[in-house]
Amino acid sequence: MKKFLSMLLVLCMVLGLTACASAEIAAADIKIGMICIGDENEGYSANHINGLVKAAEELGISKDQITFKYNTPETEAAYEAAIDLAEQGCNVIFANSFGHETYIALAAEEYPEIEFCHATGTTAMTAGLENFHNYFAAIYEARYVSGVVAGLKLNEMIESGKITAEQAKMGYVGAFPFAEVISGYTSFYLGARSVCPSATMEVRYTNSWGDMALEKETAEALIADGCVLISQHADTTGAPTACEAAGVPCVGYNISMIPAAPNSALTSSAVNWAAYYGFAVKNVLAGTTFPADWSAGYVDGAVAITELNAATVPAGTAEKVAEVEEALKAGTLKVFDITTFTAPAGAGYEVDAEGHLTSAFATDTNGDWVADANEVVIDGAFSESSVQSAPYFSIIIDGITAVTE
Repeated sequence: MKKFLSMLLVLCMVLGLTACASAEIAAADIKIGMICIGDENEGYSANHINGLVKAAEELGISKDQITFKYNTPETEAAYEAAIDLAEQGCNVIFANSFGHETYIALAAEEYPEIEFCHATGTTAMTAGLENFHNYFAAIYEARYVSGVVAGLKLNEMIESGKITAEQAKMGYVGAFPFAEVISGYTSFYLGARSVCPSATMEVRYTNSWGDMALEKETAEALIADGCVLISQHADTTGAPTACEAAGVPCVGYNISMIPAAPNSALTSSAVNWAAYYGFAVKNVLAGTTFPADWSAGYVDGAVAITELNAATVPAGTAEKVAEVEEALKAGTLKVFDITTFTAPAGAGYEVDAEGHLTSAFATDTNGDWVADANEVVIDGAFSESSVQSAPYFSIIIDGITAVTE
């Protein structure tokens, strides 16, 4: 193992200060490493793996130039995996799970000539490491669109007499009570309520990123509690499996859930990770600098919803989806438009007498203040992922009940 090399600390400004430039690398010579919390059989990691392979192929890089470390827990095993990849000669190393971050940063300190990129993290902009990066995507945009699909389904159920407007209660299987999850389910809810104003939502956490049995059990509990449509921020097909058995429509995450729930799945929200992997690898090949933080959305092709299930979505869904997606790309629709939701008063933000947000400061995934307590209510909307790539919307808005037990 290389000895720790002291480095000049440089404040990494978001989307500003970057990794130092190095020599160009030929596509045939580059070596890439990826550390995954799961493997190709788990939706979240499969989406990352497929994104990296696709980006590499487009750059003339073969899959055998990529070394994968599968099923790497959020422990010191992540550090050991990173060190092993570095010693194998990888020029750039990616890690895909939130809990890998501390260990990846430690490896980045030891190998300043290698670029280390960590998905969903929050510390690259303040770590003082020129070769350490965070990346995420504006998945809240795709979750909003998938919420519109869900809301249209609720309307169909109301119009057919299957439920009343007051029974339009959705359930959400959340992984952890982190800002990333809260931001996601809030944007999903706002999308649904934009077309179905009577919609409400109950959230239950599994406290696991990927536990199929627990996710299935949690979805079943939500259904038993009166939820007539289920969505998720969880990595497996557990929730869709429960929905298929119960005949309840569902919206997935990462991958299409139609194979797991052909009669229940509507669509899924997903990140096109190839957008970032192509961006990062191009810069490594060219020896050029790139940002400490990266996030992109619909306008850059970094997020989308998966195919609509013709067997389950209402007529007119595709047309409405296209309309909403174009508005997001044009910037005329803001997911967290402060006129569209209310919230009780709380720490870190201010609301007016009606409960509308008037001021808020960005927090990281743990709910701690980011940088210099940046104001993020800008031009009538909460500006998500502008201070850092990872989401920081962590307000429980009216209409959503989060069960933490």
